[in-house]
Amino acid sequence: MNLSARTYTFLATLAVFIGLPLLFYALGDTPRRSVLKEALSLLTLLAFVLMLGQFFLARSNLTLLSLFKPPQVQKVHKYIAYSAITAIFLHPALIVLPRYLEGGVRPWDAFVTMITDFDSLGIVLGLVAWVLMLVLGGTAYFRKRLIPRFANRYRGWRYFHGGLAVVFTVLALWHSIELGRHTDVAMSALFVTLALVGFGMLARMYLAAMPKTPRSTPVSKGAQT
Repeated sequence: MNLSARTYTFLATLAVFIGLPLLFYALGDTPRRSVLKEALSLLTLLAFVLMLGQFFLARSNLTLLSLFKPPQVQKVHKYIAYSAITAIFLHPALIVLPRYLEGGVRPWDAFVTMITDFDSLGIVLGLVAWVLMLVLGGTAYFRKRLIPRFANRYRGWRYFHGGLAVVFTVLALWHSIELGRHTDVAMSALFVTLALVGFGMLARMYLAAMPKTPRSTPVSKGAQT
């Protein structure tokens, strides 16, 4: 069976952004908990890795744009981004959700204690990243109203959106490595690798789009007075 380049790209994407996280999760030595808790952990892990995948669904991925039409890529980028943002938005509440089925500390008390523990660097990083994610999603949703407010219009918006995405990703990645139950060495290495490659692609696109300063033409001796 002959597989097209599009099919190879689709299968490779599934393998990297879905298959590898699931494989590292299955091979991890973290003690398993209840089915509900493990399902919520998997949901968060996959949502975060799909957020990292947004860097590969941007204009910086020239290979993808050569295989698929830009409107198709943009539509997939939007749907995946909003789905992942929704899952991560619920992440703080989902952490304490299983406590409704357990004894001990009440879910609301556990939630308040968790989000007010400013002595924990991981908690602070997570809270800042969570707020930045809301700004990222909100500004993306209202981008048509915001674009005219930037000096360079769409280009200025792209720089703002990309820069905000990078800052969010760095903080969220640090938070997940600091506190994540399943972010062992293998999972962390996957996340860091995807982030660095995505940052590199974005930086290359921005550098290529910067206006080139024309070299001054040397004045010939005959033209001097």
